[in-house]
Amino acid sequence: MHIRSGQVPDIFGKHLNAKGMMPIVLDMRESRGVTLVDGLTGKPYIDFFGFFASNMLGMNHPKLESDEAALKRLKDAALNKVSNSDVQTAHMARFLETFSRVAQPSTLPYAFFISGGALAVENTLKAAFDWKVRKNLAKGISSEHGQDVMHLREAFHGRSGYTLSLTNTSDPWKTRYFPKFDWPRILNPKITFPLADHLEHVVSLEAQALDEAKSYFFERKNEIACIILETIQGEGGDNHFRPEFLRALKELCLENDALLILDEVQCGAGITGTFWAWEQLGITPDLIAFGKKTQVCGVLAGHRLDEVEEHVFVKPGRINSTWGGNLVDMVRFDRIMEIMEEDSLLHNTRTVGNHLLGRLEKIAESNDHLSNARGRGLMCAIDVSTRSLRDELLKLCRESGLLVIGCGQSTIRFRPPLIISQNELDIGMDIFERVVQAGCTAQTKTFPNDSGILSPK
Repeated sequence: MHIRSGQVPDIFGKHLNAKGMMPIVLDMRESRGVTLVDGLTGKPYIDFFGFFASNMLGMNHPKLESDEAALKRLKDAALNKVSNSDVQTAHMARFLETFSRVAQPSTLPYAFFISGGALAVENTLKAAFDWKVRKNLAKGISSEHGQDVMHLREAFHGRSGYTLSLTNTSDPWKTRYFPKFDWPRILNPKITFPLADHLEHVVSLEAQALDEAKSYFFERKNEIACIILETIQGEGGDNHFRPEFLRALKELCLENDALLILDEVQCGAGITGTFWAWEQLGITPDLIAFGKKTQVCGVLAGHRLDEVEEHVFVKPGRINSTWGGNLVDMVRFDRIMEIMEEDSLLHNTRTVGNHLLGRLEKIAESNDHLSNARGRGLMCAIDVSTRSLRDELLKLCRESGLLVIGCGQSTIRFRPPLIISQNELDIGMDIFERVVQAGCTAQTKTFPNDSGILSPK
């Protein structure tokens, strides 16, 4: 059966709720690099959304589609979906060797793979619960204790099981009416940029957050298994934290027999200019969750787990799934990691990312309705004065051939593939600047500043 692009919207609408999807049918063959092509119209788009930060190499990378050996391995894995938790294969062994060399720090020697970022997070929590309860049992404390998770406001950790109790971003429908645990939630002392202009305020927010954390540890003695946070909060608004705050959280964990978990599902795998975002911040977590750009999702864990016997990474079957991650994703990411090394993509991310941030900072300086430009590597964002204007700018960008996405209350976030060149970035940013100029001018004429609808920064 051959499906033409023109048939796709009707088929999606017939079988799925497709109302929230982009009005584009991706042409899988014609799309190349950071250019996505609409199969309905043939219109090209500069990709600054990267399939929600999951696309590292862009579309149809030549080193992937022309590598016969890699394609053969992909075909093997696609034709035969083996249960990785039970059966060993040379394909997965090759991936494990590459992953260990490129992505796995010696400080996090334990690994677990699964499909889906939320399930990766869930298994970090299960590891922490098991660890904390065993710690409590050694002190003569009942196994009913040690199952609380401290987390931050504006967090997004997923939409399943345990993670529903952690996710609390601006859209309440992500979690509304689903049963949740009453776990301790503390302020997220996010940085307002430029930091030098707001340092005193940020430090005061950090003090408040740490006071809240200390109070919870005092009130729920022996209950809190871990603190979890995104190294950079994505869905909640591209919120950054000072290294000093993260180090203070780590100290609290050490003092209170809790584990520090960093969720790097969105900010990991190179987008910040180092493989893991936490590597730039002077701390080492006890556990991390990863996904998106890594194709296969999972968990890495450190030596604090060894403080108890038979923790979940050494006791067979304690955490598990049938597939143990998707072998196709492992084979694909195996080659992606090699290309990362061959093409120095982390260096490219830092260089082009600095250029992107510089352009955003200039926009923020020259436009009353955009502010708080921020980013690490290619994980950048800027705030818009109102949500309605933000949404209008996103729409105008799409109409002008640029795909970007929102987050938080009124933020625009940028997630281009790591292969993007400075020239390609400038083409996209030129579109963005024209849209901002036109969109803000039109909104200001429609809603003068003295109406109170648009408040300049």
